[in-house]
Amino acid sequence: MLENIPNVHLGIIAVSRDCFIRSLSERRRAAVVNACKKAGIEISEIKVTVENEKDTLKAVEEAKSLGCNALVVFLGNFGPETPETLIKKFFDGPCMFVAAAEETGNDLVDGRGDAFCGMLNCSYNLGLRKLKGFIPEYPVGTADDIAKMIGDYIPVARTLIGLSQLKIITFGPRPQDFFACNAPIKGLYDLGVEVEENSELDLLVSYKQHAGDSRIADIVKDMENELGAGNTYPDMLERMAQFELTLTDWAENHKGSRKYVVFADKCWPAFPEEFGFEPCYVNSRLATRGIPVACEVDIFGALSEYIGACVTYDAVTLLDINNSVPADMFEQDIKPKYPQYKLTDTFMGFHCGNTPFCKLSTCTDCNMKLGKINYQIIQHRLLEPEGSSPDFTRGTLEGDLTPGPVTFFRLQTTPDTKLQAYIAEGEVLPVGTRSFGSIGIFAIKEMGRFYRHVLIEKRYPHHGAVAFKHVGKALFDIFRMLGIETINYNQPANVLYPTENPFK
Repeated sequence: MLENIPNVHLGIIAVSRDCFIRSLSERRRAAVVNACKKAGIEISEIKVTVENEKDTLKAVEEAKSLGCNALVVFLGNFGPETPETLIKKFFDGPCMFVAAAEETGNDLVDGRGDAFCGMLNCSYNLGLRKLKGFIPEYPVGTADDIAKMIGDYIPVARTLIGLSQLKIITFGPRPQDFFACNAPIKGLYDLGVEVEENSELDLLVSYKQHAGDSRIADIVKDMENELGAGNTYPDMLERMAQFELTLTDWAENHKGSRKYVVFADKCWPAFPEEFGFEPCYVNSRLATRGIPVACEVDIFGALSEYIGACVTYDAVTLLDINNSVPADMFEQDIKPKYPQYKLTDTFMGFHCGNTPFCKLSTCTDCNMKLGKINYQIIQHRLLEPEGSSPDFTRGTLEGDLTPGPVTFFRLQTTPDTKLQAYIAEGEVLPVGTRSFGSIGIFAIKEMGRFYRHVLIEKRYPHHGAVAFKHVGKALFDIFRMLGIETINYNQPANVLYPTENPFK
């Protein structure tokens, strides 16, 4: 259950220019509502039709009284450009502006609405007032067309609503040797996101206060049910359940004026020694509930994960863009089955063990690693005696990622606090990784060029958010609505990046 993601309650307001036939706009509004019902989209039909500024106030008030937190402003005819754009000014939530296409060549006198023209004036007026309305790629259509646009708009609206009420809670200073995660927080405030920074000691004190909490036993049972055969260290569950309670209680008690919370936590090297376990499995469980916990105090990683969770209404993860696929492994396991990919199109995405259990492979006949609790191999080398059995470095959730479509993306601020983003659609291949951690073999078209001329050239950090669907379209729209000027993507082979050597 995604308890930390907003629900979208849509309303549709029809507008009408007073020299046009008002009933035309109202009839077309009703047709859009019916098309939405057929498509399974819930939407409230606002009965006030906006022709003037007083109508604007009445329509917005009606929408608020119906519990709407996102609006569709529908130009059923040309529309009154000032009152219709003021809807956005008076409504505290995202607004999409769309227009009706003409319906038939047999009725182009009284049945002609000219909304195609009206959208131009609407856009101009929004710009004059510095108001941000969402306008689809082609915003003019029939009732069925508009219903599809509304369906595409819902994840965008859900994300914008979530971000407007989001707080990122951090624990611990950002790591000294991971400056890529040590991004300035000004970009969060530019987006309207709040941040609360805490010490690891604050977290440790709260964790100790939860010892013996009566709720721990129920969480342990839930962990046992989730893990099944992957419950390889049952003695660890009580400690981890105590930590889960610590985080969820902290979120509830520290929301303040905000509705939604995500975390960015320091998870090594002091954490396992002081807490007695690695936090990865708990982090994965919270991500399953729509409360991402980014590793290594990666605040923009946490933000990116939350955006992915809002867009997909599903669990997400955060992975290192970690290692290349060995050539012999590519030739043996990938090339024969997936000839559309080059070696440089592939890489391995990895993290210690933070990916939700529901996103790990269940394939028993394809040499893929199934999900289970394990220990952090790298931390074990560093922190525990050589040759000893793992103790406090246990607590990762290991497994190969579930094969299927993915979107790899990130919203990030540069050192001089300019926001930028990248989006790349691809897939996780059903190929065993032969390695450790939460890990998968990713294939993204032209990844080698994207890696060099976007990720390296634009100085993006090593963490990327992973949504387990193709959602590039929605993410692009969201980043545009957030005012992100630089949105990078993996360009096709015949389109050179500005920094790409044309003579190579």
